[in-house]
Amino acid sequence: MERIIGLDVGDKTIGVAVSDLLMLTAQGVTTIKRESYEKDFKALETIINEYNITKVVVGLPKNMNGTLGPQGEKVIKFANKIKSKFELEIIYEDERLTTMAAERMLIQGDVSRQKRKKVIDKVAASYILQTYLDRKRDGELNE
Repeated sequence: MERIIGLDVGDKTIGVAVSDLLMLTAQGVTTIKRESYEKDFKALETIINEYNITKVVVGLPKNMNGTLGPQGEKVIKFANKIKSKFELEIIYEDERLTTMAAERMLIQGDVSRQKRKKVIDKVAASYILQTYLDRKRDGELNE
């Protein structure tokens, strides 16, 4: 069975989430601590193979006015490397408010600040992927 991976790509970490087999829900899997492209891709390759990933949903950080800033350009560059290395389809999902939403959910869940720092990227990746899965299910996407 195929699955979709969701990524929240930052300068220091990559939050990773994976869809369930029915592609209805997103589950946070891990947070990759970034050291080098080589190590980033090795960690991603393990997950891609383990979960039989066929599509990558990448959170695209945009400015509030919808334009792309330097961070958005870095994410696109990284996603293009994933696309050429693993030959997977890349889908960009607007992630402007995902980290804030993830933070708010963890605070409501009474998760300590120290623990929030460890899981925030994984939770943000889940939000990014869940947004895509919901839009796909609701027929908002023309794929």
